[in-house]
Amino acid sequence: MTTDPECLFCKIVGGQIPATVVHRSDRVTVFRDINPQMPTHVLIVPNQHVADTEALAPEHDALVGELVRTARTVAAEEGLSERGYRLVINTGPDAQNSVPHLHVHLLGGRAMHWPPG
Repeated sequence: MTTDPECLFCKIVGGQIPATVVHRSDRVTVFRDINPQMPTHVLIVPNQHVADTEALAPEHDALVGELVRTARTVAAEEGLSERGYRLVINTGPDAQNSVPHLHVHLLGGRAMHWPPG
C-alpha cells in the first residue's frame, strides 16, 4: 500500500496521529472531523495515499466505489439514512481542500440548504 510519510491522513490511518475512528477496513478508514460543520461530520479516506480526484486512475475505480459504499454504511450507523446526508469531495485550493489525500466528507444530522453558503 502506498503512503506518504508527510501526509496527515496517512499518519491517521497508520495510527501515528490519534483520531476518533468510527469504521475501518483493509482499504478505507473513517474518522470524525476535528472541525465538524454538521452534527455528523466524518471523513472517509482510502488507506492508500491518493492525492485527490485529479490523481485517480482506472485502477482506483473499485476504491472509489468502496469509499461511497462505506459512506452509505456509516450513514446508516449514524442514523442518517432516513432523513438524508451529503457526500462532498473537494479538489484543489479553490475548493478549500487543505489535506492532499482523497477524502469524502459525510455530513448530516440537520436540514441543509443548496447552494451551501
